Amino acid sequence: MRVLAAMSGGVDSAVAAARAVDAGHDVVGVHLALSRMPGTLRTGSRGCCTIEDSLDARRAADLLGIPFYVWDFSERFRADVVDDFIAEYAAGRTPNPCMRCNERIKFAAVLEKALALGFDAVATGHYAHIVTDEQGNRELHRASDEAKDQSYVLGVLTTEQLAHAMFPLGTTPSKAVVRAEAAARGLTVAQKPDSHDICFIPDGDTRGWLAGRIEPQHGSIVDRAGIPVGEHDGATSFTVGQRRGLNLGVPAPDGRPRFVLEVRPRTNEVVVGPKEALAIRELAGARVSWAGLDPVASGLTRVTAEGDAWAPFPCEVQVRAHADPVAATARLAPSAPPAPGAAPGAAGAAGAAELVVEVDEPLFGVAPGQTAVLYSGTRVLGQCTIDRTVSAVPATAS
Repeated sequence: MRVLAAMSGGVDSAVAAARAVDAGHDVVGVHLALSRMPGTLRTGSRGCCTIEDSLDARRAADLLGIPFYVWDFSERFRADVVDDFIAEYAAGRTPNPCMRCNERIKFAAVLEKALALGFDAVATGHYAHIVTDEQGNRELHRASDEAKDQSYVLGVLTTEQLAHAMFPLGTTPSKAVVRAEAAARGLTVAQKPDSHDICFIPDGDTRGWLAGRIEPQHGSIVDRAGIPVGEHDGATSFTVGQRRGLNLGVPAPDGRPRFVLEVRPRTNEVVVGPKEALAIRELAGARVSWAGLDPVASGLTRVTAEGDAWAPFPCEVQVRAHADPVAATARLAPSAPPAPGAAPGAAGAAGAAELVVEVDEPLFGVAPGQTAVLYSGTRVLGQCTIDRTVSAVPATAS
């Protein structure tokens, strides 16, 4: 096969490209330039996609003896990831830019260009595993190394994208094995630190970064009954689950700490309450995609007699990249109307189907804008972007 190896400049993508070469594929390396003004050097393990990273990727490609190119996706990245990140925060939601990058850049824009150029697949250094069943259907599964598993951030892949994806590291037992292999191959990135944090906010100061892009507006902090208990200088700088920096003028009746439960951009209010009110028993989202056969085609559930919904089916749900999955029951239903004061673009789009997930045990600190990925064992079923949640603790109980 003709394989395009996406080479970030890190050890994982370098070894993935090397394994694709060893497998006999016709491999071409490509580094994605996601910023017109990349930093010259990384700061330890913070950030990625710098000039240093592109040079590391080129050196790895040269050692492997494969052609290497740099593709400029900076404008697409700014529009589809950075601008989306800002817009989501402005709407009171908590986005995951890594999910958007995988969804719209690495496995949409890049794959589209790769297929147009005659490539059969895009290989990346993600830790995930693709299994093909007896009928030739491809399934996305967790990696063998649970500590490095990245199937969550790949949950946004569609069936069509999965058909052209390749993850050579998926069955590798540990990251240590990858580093040892890189060293044995003479790759200079063998001991390069893993990147973390949001790549376009390498100093990790998300609040400070947003403050320069979303004009802060003075507003009220209210309790669950709507009674003002403090003031803020910008609702978009708060996130669900936050405790520090609330500047509350009215203490809770029981004297216990309050936490951010909700951000309401339309009224410019931040809602606070007791920690137990962060417990979520249900979540739902209308932007749904399936990785491989959907649950009906897989035999996990059936279409209801009315034909506009699916019967509930058992699964596990994960709402953060490194969170433990929680047993749940999911169903597809006609989209619910948006709640009063809901953020623009939330549930209620005409004709949309809503994925509703009820958890067997409460999830804590779940916010609209996060991604809920469904699993069946190790298999990724699909995902939705969370539009609404239902607390396990009624407002009258707090």
